Amino acid sequence: MHPIRKIRMAYQKYWFLLTQLVGRDFKTKYKRSVLGVLWSMLNPLLTMCVQYIVFSELFRWDIDNFAVYLLIGTVMFNFFTEATSQALVSITGSASLITKVYVPTYIFPLSKVLSSCINLGFSTIALYAILFIQGIPLNIHHLLMPFGYGCLIAFAIGMGLILASMMVYFRDTQFLYSIITVLWTYLTPLFYPIDIVPDRFLPIIKCNPMFHFIRYVRNLILDDTMPTLRAHLICLFFACASLAIGWGVFQKAKKNFILNI
Repeated sequence: MHPIRKIRMAYQKYWFLLTQLVGRDFKTKYKRSVLGVLWSMLNPLLTMCVQYIVFSELFRWDIDNFAVYLLIGTVMFNFFTEATSQALVSITGSASLITKVYVPTYIFPLSKVLSSCINLGFSTIALYAILFIQGIPLNIHHLLMPFGYGCLIAFAIGMGLILASMMVYFRDTQFLYSIITVLWTYLTPLFYPIDIVPDRFLPIIKCNPMFHFIRYVRNLILDDTMPTLRAHLICLFFACASLAIGWGVFQKAKKNFILNI
């Protein structure tokens, strides 16, 4: 059976379970929290405020609409780190259920990424609130936002499948990944312009998928221009490559999950 058809059939069959897992993760995250889901909007805003004060005053980079520039990067990168970090422990954390009931194991990392999408939605509301406050007008190119976000989510799913597989066999993955995400943060132009990057480091930056996803959305919002065809293809390439590699790795690794969780 073709993999895409297999996924579609499994999606239809296990849709209810997937929605329950997503709902559980979202409710658990804000359980006993006074502000609840408001933290999904406050977190990127507070992070942006701190970075804005530090980098606008100390480094004084000449970036138009620096607050929005920062917030776009913060919202998208926070989603990616949250989604992949939760997906990483999704299989090991669901060992009691996996050993008792048969369900497709990919449901667990997928549910973690989808639950993070809810936070991404609230964070995007905060982003548009800042756009309104800053007086940045909306434009027709904002209709392409779903493409940029879709590529980011697909990339996160692929990475989540890889990390979840690695975690089953190598428990130090979670500690290594926390270090990698810090390094990844500094290799992504979140709070600095790419213009200041020395030429010898540019190939490293341009091989970073997060750079392309964030730049795509920044072009839509800040530059009021449609990204080039090349920009679309690069984002699509990283998204599809991540999904394909992640699916392949997960399918091969899941055969012995039961023996290692």
